[in-house]
Amino acid sequence: MVAVRIPPNFFGIPFGLAGLGNTWIMAGRNGDVPTWIGDALLALGALTWLTVVVTYAAYALPRPRTLVGDMVDPITGPFVSLAVITPMLLAAQGVVPHDLALGRILVDVFLALTVIYGGWITGQWIYGRIDIDQIHPGYFLPTVAGGFIASAAAHLVGQHTLADVMFGLGLICWIVLGSIILNRLFTRPRLPAPLVPTLAIEVAPSAVAVLALFARNGGQIDIWVMLISGYGLLLVLAQIRLLRLYLTLNFAPGFWAFTFSWSAVATVALHWIARGEPPGHRVYSYLVLAAITALIGGIAVRSIVAAARGRFLPPPTPPATP
Repeated sequence: MVAVRIPPNFFGIPFGLAGLGNTWIMAGRNGDVPTWIGDALLALGALTWLTVVVTYAAYALPRPRTLVGDMVDPITGPFVSLAVITPMLLAAQGVVPHDLALGRILVDVFLALTVIYGGWITGQWIYGRIDIDQIHPGYFLPTVAGGFIASAAAHLVGQHTLADVMFGLGLICWIVLGSIILNRLFTRPRLPAPLVPTLAIEVAPSAVAVLALFARNGGQIDIWVMLISGYGLLLVLAQIRLLRLYLTLNFAPGFWAFTFSWSAVATVALHWIARGEPPGHRVYSYLVLAAITALIGGIAVRSIVAAARGRFLPPPTPPATP
């Protein structure tokens, strides 16, 4: 029986579904849509996460060098972190509202694993040799996305001091890594085609930071939210210039990099709309919700079609000969 090789960027699939579920949860709390839709999307994200983890483990565990190789690889290493960040997000949004005690346990376990992996991969980047052209926006995932999501999750389970520590972790890593990543993008050759979708991750740090601040201040639009949202708006507008580049790409699993990034932006937009209540605010909310659902739904459909045609998964690896 041949083994299925799952690349680490496949962990972005449940991450994106969890992000969409979070957006629908936000819309449900605002009274715009039924809350069960968000819960159903989170459940789908959890099922997808479990499927990807089990499939990845079935290939990697009998081949320890595969897991280690993915972790130390300058391209794939950051994506491995989503294996522990995603269930932390799912627990915070899908379990905590229904069972706080269980949710706190799950959040704490995966928060600890997120910090451990973030520390390990930071050490790897210091210790290992990385060509600057191998750096991509996915480097935000282990510590920046991990830190901000951990901060929001900790606030939701009542661990406010821990949440502030995690926010600091995410913020400082955002400043440091953001400078390195933009330097690479500004001054070096264009990313290779398989990594071009990671450019969408540039919009994520500010959006996830704002969501962490909302978790801290009860959803208020304070000065810190406004400052970070201003930078986030700049990077959202910068994506318009990249549309032409995105349209030249052939569909690939890497397109899932668009999903969580833009779902975080959509969730922040729903917060702002709900707080500001501009004229026609419900129409704006439905437009935001429709746009992000169409984007992620379209990528999901393209993925299913590609899988049915045998063009989504890597070629199977034949069993090793004794």
